Amino acid sequence: MRIGSYQLTNNVLLAPMAGVTDLPFRRLCVQLGAGMAVSEMLSSNPEVWNTEKSRARMVHHQEPGIRSVQIAGSDPELMARAAQHNVSEGAQIIDINMGCPAKKVNKKLAGSALLQDPDLVERILYAVVEAVDVPVTLKIRTGWDPEHRNGVQIAKIAERAGIQSLAVHGRTRSCMYKGHAEYDTIKAIKQAISIPVVANGDVTTPEKARDVLTYTGADAVMVGRGAQGNPWIFREIVHFLETGEAHAAPTGQEITHVMREHLQALHVFYGAQRGLRIARKHIGWYLEGNLASKPGAMEFKRQFNALESASEQLEALEEYFVNLDER
Repeated sequence: MRIGSYQLTNNVLLAPMAGVTDLPFRRLCVQLGAGMAVSEMLSSNPEVWNTEKSRARMVHHQEPGIRSVQIAGSDPELMARAAQHNVSEGAQIIDINMGCPAKKVNKKLAGSALLQDPDLVERILYAVVEAVDVPVTLKIRTGWDPEHRNGVQIAKIAERAGIQSLAVHGRTRSCMYKGHAEYDTIKAIKQAISIPVVANGDVTTPEKARDVLTYTGADAVMVGRGAQGNPWIFREIVHFLETGEAHAAPTGQEITHVMREHLQALHVFYGAQRGLRIARKHIGWYLEGNLASKPGAMEFKRQFNALESASEQLEALEEYFVNLDER
């Protein structure tokens, strides 16, 4: 899998997810096997670049591996400026968001709302590609709704504009995250264009990753929600694709170590107060995933979410694992 001049270590990528794929989580996923991790989306509106949230998302120089930064907006000139700004801050690849289904994004005619206006899509893509000297990639959905799946049309526009790789989530905007992803459109897109295509949507197991790659002919898969609380999924998929065999599940000791390191990294990156709030959802995902069958997991989650200091969170996590070992 190549994107422009960049050779990825493998073809299993972490999808950009607002409020999830921050720098601590991206580092962890790359460490555990992701071929590349794409940042949370950044607004193209320069008026918000100095907010606490945007500043945290613009930390590119500490990025593990290839630094791919996603931008979102609907004005071609502002998108071009946002791309240039992020490249100056260390981005090596610019990714354009035309797939986010969130209402607050779509009401600004950004994200997947852009799929309703192919002419504007074209203007944005040409503006960004011409504005920077790094590869530009694009992430889309299959269309605005099931009656208007225009993913193939958008893909052809992207290829003409100079987009270097196209990621496609196998749902329309109106589908949000309901139901099951469909891969027929991704397959049709792969057959229609020659640039790399990345299949996204419901890739939650190594077997599913293999089946999606086989059916669509895509060059890579992108894992989103399947990685929440389960960063080990990347090495499991890579190992299965390479060998056809299942990778050993993470040991209790490794789960303990990863959760502890992740919690500490969140406190350091965001500061104790904001870090403890963001840690609640990440620790919750671990407890709902790999630890769901362990005694007291859901009760501990409730207790953890009520804690009001970073030090209490660390102490509680240590105590939980001690109690788990004793049980």
